[in-house]
Amino acid sequence: MIELVLLVCMAVAVFAVIALVMGLLKLVLWLVLLPVKILIGLLLIPLLLVKALVGGLLLFIVGPIVALVMIGGLIAAVAVPLAPLMVVGFVVWLLVRSAGRPAPAQ
Repeated sequence: MIELVLLVCMAVAVFAVIALVMGLLKLVLWLVLLPVKILIGLLLIPLLLVKALVGGLLLFIVGPIVALVMIGGLIAAVAVPLAPLMVVGFVVWLLVRSAGRPAPAQ
């Protein structure tokens, strides 16, 4: 039983050493690559501003068109399921209209 406890303690110690080495490696890589990250960030700021301007302009142009299409889709989504009821209502309207009109005198 003592051997099993010692084996578990040794595994935990090995894991701790590996975690420490990986943490140090991450720190070194972060410090080495930090200037590259800062340089890329400084180079991409103008591109991000251009992207924001183009996206805003595109939204200003395409937004109303998309809104109209969505309103048309909403009207179609309501009208299509009601189409049979509209046909029945139209037939009833025709029957009532034709029955209520007197025959023309000759």
